[in-house]
Amino acid sequence: MKYTQNEKIFQVTEETLIVGVDIASEIHYARAFDHRGVEVGRLLKFSNDAEGFGQFTTWVGAIEEKCSKTKVMVGMEPTGHYWFNIAQQLKDHSMKIVLVNPFHVKRSKELDDNNPTKNDRKDPKTIAMLVKDGRYMEPYIPEGIYSELRIAMETRWQIVKQLNGIRNC
Repeated sequence: MKYTQNEKIFQVTEETLIVGVDIASEIHYARAFDHRGVEVGRLLKFSNDAEGFGQFTTWVGAIEEKCSKTKVMVGMEPTGHYWFNIAQQLKDHSMKIVLVNPFHVKRSKELDDNNPTKNDRKDPKTIAMLVKDGRYMEPYIPEGIYSELRIAMETRWQIVKQLNGIRNC
């Protein structure tokens, strides 16, 4: 769904917990903030597997309960395909998934400490602050038959490529 930036900002209310996640191939980092940008949870380091996602979900649930929050928005950079697994897990737990532009993250890093260096502790905060300010997009994640159609089309494309490779030998 398309929203204006003001509509995105209004989606972040006092009941919203904003979680910034720095996505990587094996280890993800997360930090949690309230609607004003005050950190409410310590840094979480978790793996890109079912056990790590369970740890993340438990961590978010504990912060949500401690701070009396009813909504959770999880922001992340769409780095390659690594975010697909966690996105499905978050969707299964009714957490809103939003994506921030990696270029915006890169440009916004200097706002906190005048240092443009990349850092696993710093990136989740930068991502969460972009979400708080309404600088995100909502991804379309197909479900049911639409998900199966996407998989079938990708499988067909791979078979066609392999057939062309065999014909050209």
